[in-house]
Amino acid sequence: YAPNSPYSATKAGSDHLVRAWRETYGLPTLITNCSNNYGPYHFPEKLIPHMILKALAGESLPVYGDGMNVRDWLYVEDHARALALVLARGSAGETYNVGSRNERTNKAVVETICDLLDEQSPSRTGTRRALISFVPDRPGHDRRYAIDPSKIENALGWRPQESFESGLARTVRWYLENRSWWEDILNRGYRTERAGLGGT
Repeated sequence: YAPNSPYSATKAGSDHLVRAWRETYGLPTLITNCSNNYGPYHFPEKLIPHMILKALAGESLPVYGDGMNVRDWLYVEDHARALALVLARGSAGETYNVGSRNERTNKAVVETICDLLDEQSPSRTGTRRALISFVPDRPGHDRRYAIDPSKIENALGWRPQESFESGLARTVRWYLENRSWWEDILNRGYRTERAGLGGT
């Protein structure tokens, strides 16, 4: 555990609290840690839906730093299947990491979104990759965040069903087919602006 931001510190703190309750009171606990989720119904503040909506609007696509920060991406339905499996067959007191071995740089993720949108919903103004811009990095932004899923793979036989490519294609298609869901969020006043700088 080496959290670099208050956000990640709260997640680490919750794991420590669960462990302490198990050790002190014998509570039969299970802990799971996952890599970055994505898929349908993902709130627009997160990278993938944020970029989809801004690209559809023809707006600039702001990528933090040099875009080389790496994340492992886990399709939400694969994560849900992993949670159900841990509840059904996991051993009390154990921690299971849920990752899909789909590491990508943020830049590569945004480029793939642009390519999928150009294919599924072409723009009259040309390729959406031209909308990518680079902005100052956010405080405490980890250079790489990935997770080793060997334990859940070997102990419980879990494997993701979606590759990053198939999952992202499904996600982009969902946002194109469910405009009323995210348009309602935008119409209620949510603004797709940069967050996480603190004090601004």
